[in-house]
Amino acid sequence: MHLRCATLTFVLLVNSVIGLAQTSLPATLTPALIGYYSGDGHDLESRRIDQLTHLIWCFGHLEGDSMVVPPSQEKVIRKMVGLKRQHPSLKVLLSLGGWGNCPTCSEVFSREEGRKRFAESARKLLKRTWADGIDLDWEYPAVQGPQGHLFAPEDRRNFTLLVQELRRSLGPKAEVSFAVGGTEACIVKGFEWDSVMVQVDRVHIMSYDLVHGFSRHTGHHTALFPVKEQSLSAARAVQVLDSLQVPRSKVVIGAAFYARFWKQVPAKDNGLFQPGVFSHTRTTSALDTVVTEAKGWRVLRDEKAQAPYAYRSATKEFVTYDDAESVAAKARYVRSEGLGGIMFWQLADDKRKNGLLQAIHDALRAP
Repeated sequence: MHLRCATLTFVLLVNSVIGLAQTSLPATLTPALIGYYSGDGHDLESRRIDQLTHLIWCFGHLEGDSMVVPPSQEKVIRKMVGLKRQHPSLKVLLSLGGWGNCPTCSEVFSREEGRKRFAESARKLLKRTWADGIDLDWEYPAVQGPQGHLFAPEDRRNFTLLVQELRRSLGPKAEVSFAVGGTEACIVKGFEWDSVMVQVDRVHIMSYDLVHGFSRHTGHHTALFPVKEQSLSAARAVQVLDSLQVPRSKVVIGAAFYARFWKQVPAKDNGLFQPGVFSHTRTTSALDTVVTEAKGWRVLRDEKAQAPYAYRSATKEFVTYDDAESVAAKARYVRSEGLGGIMFWQLADDKRKNGLLQAIHDALRAP
């Protein structure tokens, strides 16, 4: 699961931004529907793979300068690639990093030799597994990530050099995408957008965990729109990328297939935007039996943020999550704003039937 970087106030000097060259890779004709997957593969056949355009395996890590995959997970990757026999338009990507899994990325990618060895290892990995591309989930270039993970201002330039080397090694047909934290600090400090976007197919905004495990107040962890009390949202991240002239056709927003719970939350405003202590996460597939009126929960919705939440006064607990209505709203937003698609973390957390994937698909592909 991805945790977001801390919010940082800054001023965007929009007038100083140079327009992006439009000589980028061909944009997807219809919005992409992208699912991350972190599991053992046993449940893949029971999932609605036909509704996805992309399936991303998670996560590879660095061993020395090379991207490596545990041997047991190569079987999962091959199973994912095997799904293309029934779904020939499906693309399977391999993701590097994730939260807590990129401690040496800053150092390795600071060196030309490190970047070259990584790109070559990625090329060999794709050839061995028949996967279609690489997704970079370095958390985070130039911004504090997990404790002990190195980061430096030079990461911003080195990320550009990394994707350039990766594109040279993989060639023009391989897909290359990367994930970015949903805060303004992550977006602005981490990347040279004009140089990066001409090399990649998509950027995936992790517009979840916007209120995370280190947050001392509740809020919407995966809001679509900003509100007075919380500007962090998918739409705000898109607005920042617009100001940096990132092509909308390559921008993908995120949905969360898991809920975040807080404890010791005052009852004021049913716990929303109140002090509290983060408690735990649960998959949204379990919420129908966990967060119910019969168990004392009051289920509510912030219409401005387009985000559901719930509060249980007896135990002073608060929960924030995505549901079928909120992910459908995100899908409609993708269509109305001309974005490149919607992705989610993660497939294994969804119901096998009539889950959030179904809601996204129906809204994204509606006539």
